[in-house]
Amino acid sequence: MESQLRASLIQWLRDDPALADHINTFTEEAPLEANPPWLGIAASASADWSVKTRKGREVRIALELHLRSDDAAVASALIQSIDERIEAFPRVQPHFEIASSVFLRARAEQRSRNRRVVLIEHRFRLLAPDAA
Repeated sequence: MESQLRASLIQWLRDDPALADHINTFTEEAPLEANPPWLGIAASASADWSVKTRKGREVRIALELHLRSDDAAVASALIQSIDERIEAFPRVQPHFEIASSVFLRARAEQRSRNRRVVLIEHRFRLLAPDAA
């Protein structure tokens, strides 16, 4: 379920016209070469979250936004848009159902050459499709 969540989430973010206007590349991994701003999955991890009648996984996904700006408000606005889009992620997907989705933490840092990086982490609790 982790792999399906990663792919579905990136596609969901990529399909948002407002985000697509401000982010050049959406990728499951850090791109080898991409001009900022770009958004990718920095890491993910999963653990069992099964219930009596269905298999389940708790998946944590850390998204990393890279952009060039010395203005924190630019990054803040993009992160808010990303968070809103994640909150609107459809609960029922072909390979899983989202039981819960929670924002966990964010971290921002300014790097050399005017590069800003923001890491945001979300937790998803997933259930396999109902067999009934």
